[in-house]
Amino acid sequence: MSLIITSIALALLLTLILALVSFWLPHMNSDSEKLSPYECGFDPLGSARLPFSLRFFLVAILFLLFDLEIALLLPLPWGDQLTAPFLTFVWATIVLSLLTLGLIYEWLQGGLEWAE
Repeated sequence: MSLIITSIALALLLTLILALVSFWLPHMNSDSEKLSPYECGFDPLGSARLPFSLRFFLVAILFLLFDLEIALLLPLPWGDQLTAPFLTFVWATIVLSLLTLGLIYEWLQGGLEWAE
């Protein structure tokens, strides 16, 4: 028990020290040259802050969603060692079904189409 308390106290102390040091360190003053975009030594042509397409963000969010799904389903092979492996299979099937239905809905709504 004392190891846990010591670890928590050490983590809190380290957090406090780092927070205090960050306030004491000098803040860097940025000038206009440092804030300007750098394009291999040439003056930038146009704005460097172009907006992204909303469809790009939609596809990125869908990728993250299915990437997270894979991360959640990776431990499934060890699920057969549990006392109720059928329950693990049922929950995995429910998760996959919901994600598949969401993908079908996005597809039917045209959310995955790049060209309009």
